Amino acid sequence: MSAPGSFVVVEGPEGSGKSTLVRGLALRMAAAGREPVVVREPGGTSVAESVRTALLEADHAVSPVAELFLFLAARADLTAQVIRPALTAGRVVLADRFTLSSEIYQVVGRGLDRALVMAGNAAATGGLQPEITLVLDLPPGVGRRRQEAAGKALDRLDRESSAFHDRICDAYVAVTGPGMVHLDATLSAEPLLEAAWHAVVDRRPDLWRKS
Repeated sequence: MSAPGSFVVVEGPEGSGKSTLVRGLALRMAAAGREPVVVREPGGTSVAESVRTALLEADHAVSPVAELFLFLAARADLTAQVIRPALTAGRVVLADRFTLSSEIYQVVGRGLDRALVMAGNAAATGGLQPEITLVLDLPPGVGRRRQEAAGKALDRLDRESSAFHDRICDAYVAVTGPGMVHLDATLSAEPLLEAAWHAVVDRRPDLWRKS
């Protein structure tokens, strides 16, 4: 009988190092005996990747409600096609963003009604919640400076105002809830990975082979 699956999500503002952390965690998980199913939002299915292109294209003008529904459509397809089947099969799913992103970006960033966003998330996921959410805390302005230093081509969300991104940073720092673990995203990549890995192992020590 296969062991139960585990759903791990990495969240944070732009430039917080989410993608780098996800790659590092995936390697640690594989070395500890469980190759994870790695997904990103929006994306992960042909439908969701098409939505990603529409949402992040720098020249697209998207209204806040339309933006929410596009994110929800991508999330619903990813959850149904990839995440739930993997968890049912006993796999570990490692996601770059999930429902918390909409609670932060669409509620705090765009000013949409929280009840609307929460209902949309519930409908899109069937109420699925991560077992652990690693929240990368970053002071306002640091992420933008990192992107500029790296010469990143800015997408539509990256190009939002400093005030928008400051609200996002502050909201992530303040967020609380079941399974949420805050990490200091000002750390360099290796110490941040170590802190994240310890949090994952502490949450489900039964899953990971000791090295």
